[in-house]
Formats: sequence, C-alpha cells, structure tokens
Amino acid sequence: QGGDGFMKKKFLRLCVVLLLLLLITNVATADTVDDYKKGVDALNKGDYVEATQWFHKAAEKGMAEAQSQLGFMYLKGEGVPQDYLEGERWLRKAAEQEYALAQYVLGMMYCYGEGVAQDFEEAARWFFKAAKQGLVEAQYNLGVMYCDGEGVPQDFKEAARWFFKAAKQGYSEAQYNLGVMYCDGQGV
Repeated sequence: QGGDGFMKKKFLRLCVVLLLLLLITNVATADTVDDYKKGVDALNKGDYVEATQWFHKAAEKGMAEAQSQLGFMYLKGEGVPQDYLEGERWLRKAAEQEYALAQYVLGMMYCYGEGVAQDFEEAARWFFKAAKQGLVEAQYNLGVMYCDGEGVPQDFKEAARWFFKAAKQGYSEAQYNLGVMYCDGQGV
C-alpha cells in the first residue's frame, strides 16, 4: 500500500503541473485573441499602423488569422511599406496552419505571379488545400484550372466536380460555368 500512496502523490503532482500549464496556455491564448481584436478595431478605424502592430504581436504568437492579416497588410502596403516577400512569408505561416484564406491568397499570388514567380502547379496546390476546406473561391479557381489544364492535367470531370461544389454554395460564376459544361456535354 505504501507504493500506492507514492503513485497517488506523483499523479496529483502531475495533475497540478498539467493544470498550471493549461491555465498559462489559456492566458496566452486570451492575450493573443485580445491582440488580434485590437488589430481588427484599429483596422476598422483606418489606423493601419496600429493595426499592423497588434496583428504582428498576435502573429508572432502563432495565430493564423493574425499571420494572414499581417501578410495582407504587407502585400497592400497598409501600415507598413509594401513588401511581397514579407507578405508571402506571413501568409505561408498561416497557410501551413491550414488557414484556408491564406492558402487561397497564396494560390492567387502564384497564379498571377504577384510577388512570386508565376507557377500554376503551386497555385493549384494551394487552391486545392483551401478548396478541400470549402472555400468557395478556391473551389471555383480550381475548377477553372482543371478546365484550362493550367497547373493540373486538363480534366473536365474534375472541373465540373469543383464547379458543382462552388455552385452549391451559390457562387454564380461556378453556376454559369457548370451550365455551359452541361450545354456542351463536357465532364458531366
């Protein structure tokens, strides 16, 4: 029974340590969310410099939404000098955390060669990641890429599949393209 008492004390100490870690993590998370909200408030007031500062604080703590927003600020030169490399770096951090909007924007950057070398395969890769999460614009753009054979093999069935997903969400361009595909008997 002496061994059981020792194990219980050890277990209780472990529980206390885990509880403290959880509390510290929640405080850090609350601070991060608070920093992000202050950034959004500043952005809504048109104070891009202050917004960038708050987003940067939250982004450094790993918040994907803040990383993405900071990336947009660098791309547009709002509150910071325009810097495509820095914008792409922050967007990539968010995208690697499966943040769909950042994945989509990276896809657009690669599709149009905006701040990066144009690379349709890389664009399709990022669109696919965002489209799998249900981002309608990514689903539509992926459908276009399959229709045109840019970055992916031309595949009308796959194009129709992605247009259908976007159309179900009410995306009018996808509805139109899907209608044309039905009229032409392509991929449907």
